[in-house]
Amino acid sequence: MLILLPPSESKTAPVSGAPIARGALSFPELTEDRERLVATLAHVSGQKNALAVLGVGQSLADDVARNRELLTAPSGPALSVYSGVLYDALDAASLSDAAREVADRSLVVISALWGAVRPHDHIPAYRLSMGTDLPRHGKLNTWWKPRLFPVLGQAAAGRVVVDCRSAAYAAAWKPPAARTVAVRVEQLNETGKRSVVSHNAKHTRGLVARFLCEHVAAHGTLETVEAVRAALAQRWTVELTEPTARKAGTLTVVLDPPAK
Repeated sequence: MLILLPPSESKTAPVSGAPIARGALSFPELTEDRERLVATLAHVSGQKNALAVLGVGQSLADDVARNRELLTAPSGPALSVYSGVLYDALDAASLSDAAREVADRSLVVISALWGAVRPHDHIPAYRLSMGTDLPRHGKLNTWWKPRLFPVLGQAAAGRVVVDCRSAAYAAAWKPPAARTVAVRVEQLNETGKRSVVSHNAKHTRGLVARFLCEHVAAHGTLETVEAVRAALAQRWTVELTEPTARKAGTLTVVLDPPAK
């Protein structure tokens, strides 16, 4: 099983730890592409129009300035650098040793700067979104697409893919449709009607990723999309739209009405 996650826009900058080392990240085939992006990002981040190019406000000026020191800044495990709603729900630090081993081999974060990283990869904090139109590279989800295709295609071979990414990051790589399910979250209201939610969707996707790591640690690998649905149904109301050879399926997690 492969679980795809988006990064978080917010990052927790490591205060100690060695700088990122060349070729040390998972998927080393992407090393030269990563280095090109790091160099471009450092250059752009030093320009007067850096905030506008990167699509952020003045309140994030310090984050952008930090982009100029990515090769010398302290680095830490990816799941401690990425923060926010999804990663708070995943709470990787509290996973059991067995579940953490599953997470290390199953979770892949799709990144605008690094392409793809695993939980144990050490990275510095940075500010760059997949929707950015970066000079000399263009839209990053388009730029990454041909580069991620062979690398992640090999990683996903023969495995069920559970896709918890947001749209911008999903556009950077499409896994094999027939073995892929995207996680959708809907909320019931008091009248029984459903609505798509944003904040709760991120939180629930983090919980889904955590639950699957714990389930595999306790019961063994999940080899089909139906097995994934059945596992999640132990905790949530879950509906499966089966994937086809041309279109990924959908796992819809239906949340109960909010407590009053």
